[in-house]
Formats: sequence, structure tokens, C-alpha cells
Amino acid sequence: MISLLLEDMTFEQDIRELLMAFYPDEKYIYTNEDVSLSLLLSKDETNYHIKIKDEGNLLEFSSPLRETKFDTKNDLKRNIYTNLLKLGNKELPWGTLTGIRPTKIVMEMLENDMSLEDIKKHLKEVYLVSDKRIKLCTDTAKNEFNILKKIDYKNGYSLYIGIPFCPTRCLYCSFTSYSITQWKKDTDTYVEALCKELLAVSKMYKGKKLQTIYMGGGTPTSLEGYQLSKILNVVKKNFDLSNLLELTVEAGRPDSITREKLEDLKTAGVDRISINPQTMQQKTLDLIGRHHTIEDIYESYQLAREVGFENINMDFIIGLNGETLEDVSDSFTKVRSFAPESITIHSLALKRAARLNTENKREIMDNDLILSMINTATDTCTDLGLEPYYLYRQKNMAGNLENIGFSKLGKECLYNILIMEEKQTIIACGAGTSSKIVFGDGRIERIETVKDPKLYIERLDEMIMRKESMHGID
Repeated sequence: MISLLLEDMTFEQDIRELLMAFYPDEKYIYTNEDVSLSLLLSKDETNYHIKIKDEGNLLEFSSPLRETKFDTKNDLKRNIYTNLLKLGNKELPWGTLTGIRPTKIVMEMLENDMSLEDIKKHLKEVYLVSDKRIKLCTDTAKNEFNILKKIDYKNGYSLYIGIPFCPTRCLYCSFTSYSITQWKKDTDTYVEALCKELLAVSKMYKGKKLQTIYMGGGTPTSLEGYQLSKILNVVKKNFDLSNLLELTVEAGRPDSITREKLEDLKTAGVDRISINPQTMQQKTLDLIGRHHTIEDIYESYQLAREVGFENINMDFIIGLNGETLEDVSDSFTKVRSFAPESITIHSLALKRAARLNTENKREIMDNDLILSMINTATDTCTDLGLEPYYLYRQKNMAGNLENIGFSKLGKECLYNILIMEEKQTIIACGAGTSSKIVFGDGRIERIETVKDPKLYIERLDEMIMRKESMHGID
């Protein structure tokens, strides 16, 4: 347990999140109790004064009040960071950065014509980022910067189609998903409702350029082929696709993929799919609730190639329970034989709703081990000729690291970048989805859709009205 006793709460969140990066599994309180570590902060006219106490150590230091809040905050975080290292903590790969979008900082500097050398210096001096993460961040931001030149922010938009069903719920998952087995008899009703919402949205956005479409979930291919075709045919018939740059479907789990479904997707114009093993270790698949084999992964991938898909992504998770560095190395040795067009690497981030948390099955891994696993994965991507093109972080992420997408040149997922950059409107249809409306002044408004498919069907007209009420407002 860690105690925060702050006379001034201005930077409470920044201080707490920095401490959480060093001590991710501690509880944080704001009273003076018997704790493993306490941080006391007071303030006078010119300085913050900080005391950090743990078992047997007391560190006292000051941090200046600067002309701007930005400089004051970063000085304070750097001073706390360097003193925490004195307590035996190891350096963090991302230094004092705790936000979810480190590339945003670099993108803004690139847009202001700052040189790459100055950007790297800024990341090192202001945020204490490691050399390896500086390279990763700047490489990713450069690729994003060039990719996004083709995007029309003012007149364009993207479409997300949500399918909230899965064959089973994985142990680590916190997303809104429902068992396809339990919903089997009602999926036609859900598809009908979804098509009605898509039709309404197509009318709202006539005259706008639809640039990317992403069907995710859940596991979209848990639906039948005819249901997927029905949804995509509604899109083809009612939306102007003349400006469309990509159409992605998360095929996802190998146990939901068939030749018929892949052929239906291909016929409907899908040009990018994702097949997501998460690991190539059978023992781990069994543990996390994946009811398929390693051989199923190979077979579904081969099917996709035979059907004609030339842009396939594969997702992997680093930090899964029981996995060793050797397991991760073996998984990525096997990935080399697939040679997919893109690979997305996730550091395990556990949210409260994940069964791995709620059932107390979480295994805490050493941060150095997680870092070695991530480096093994990213090195494989580099060896395969893939380049980083999008990057983001989450709270409670293993090793305080990141999720990162690698791809071959020209095979990037534009939607993945757009959802993180928040510069283009993304309209989301289906249960449990969230639309982001981006206005000319940079303001963002969100439109939530109810999570439960039954309520979504019952309240569909209300969900459509929510979108209509926001549409056309500047």
C-alpha cells in the first residue's frame, strides 16, 4: 500500500500514475497509515518540497515552480522519477511518460517542422525516455505522419461495425462480448437491427467521403457467412465507397473461420482481415479459454491465402499467464513461416472486467522479463521487413510498455491510426460501440450505444436518434 499526502492536488494524477508505473499492483491511499511507501508533498512560493519514505529510507528534495504549468509538472515528475531510482527501482522504458499516446507528442513536433534530432533530444531530456523507445516512437510517428497525408479530415469519415459475439470469452478479455452459442437463435434479429442502423447512418453522411471501414467485436466471424454478407451488402448498396481506402474485418479466432465465410468476405470487397492467434503455445490457448489448436491457426491462415487475401494481420499478446521468454521466442519463430503483411503486438493490459482479474488468476511477471519478450517480438517484426505504424499504451499494462502495430509498406491499417489520432469522425454502429464526432475546432463528442444486444435491439430507434441529434452540428 502506498500513501500520497499532497498539500497541493494540482498534479495528483501525474504523481499517482508515475508511481503506478513503478508499483503497478499497489493500492493507493490518501491517509497517513502504516504503508510500504509514502510520498509527502508541500509547497511554498518558489518550490514543491517532497519526502519519499519507504522501509528504512527517507529522501527529501525540492522541485521548482516554473513559469508554465507544463514545465512545473515535468520538472516535478523528473525529480520524483530520479529519486525513485535511488530506492533501487529500475529505469522505465518510457521514462516519465504515462499517457496512452506517446506518438502524439512527436506528431505535433513533426507538424511544427521540428527536426528529428531535436525531437529525440526533447524525449530524452524532458521525459527521460530510453533510447530504444525513442527510436520506436519516432519511427512510428514518422510513418503515421506520412500515411495520414492521404486522409481528408474535414470531409472524410470512418465507419466501425460492431459484432459483440464470440465463440467463448477469453480469460484476459474485458471487451463487451456475448457467447454466440447463447445468442445463436437471436443473431438474425441483431443483424436486422444493425442493418437498419447502418442504413440510417448512410443517409446522415451522404456527401461525405467514407475512407475506412472496420468490422470488429467480439468476433465478427462468429456470425454465419450469410449474415456477414447481408451486413456488408447493406454497406455496399447504401454507402458511397468511391473514396474507400480499406475495408477490414477482424476474422479473429481460428475456430470461427471457414472457407465459406472467407469467400463471402472476399466477394463483399473486404481487402484486409485479422487472424489472431495471441500465442502459438497450446498450453496457453487452453488456459485462456481458446477452444482451438495450433494446427487450426495454420489451417485458417492457409485458407485465407487460398481464398485470395493479400493483407493479413496477426495479433499476439505479451504477458499471458505462464508464458516464458522461450515460449514467446518459439511463438515468433513460428510466425516467420506465416510472413503476414502486419503483426500487432499487445502488452497484456488487465481491466477490472477481465476474468483473469475477477477470478484472481493473474500472474505478476517481472518487468525485465516483459521487456525481453517485447523486444523478441519487435525484433522478429523488423527481421520480417515490417515497420511500426501505430502505437498506444493502456493503464495496467504489463511492464508499463505498449501495443504496437507493424506492417509492410502500404499494408497498414488506416483505421487503427485514425482511432488513436482522433482527428477524423468515426461513426460506430452496433451494440457496445462508441462514435467519435470530430468538429472543426478540434472538439470531440462521443455517442455511446448500449452494450447489451437485447437492449440495443429494443432501443434501436433511440440509438439512431442519438446519432441524428449530433449530426450536422458545428
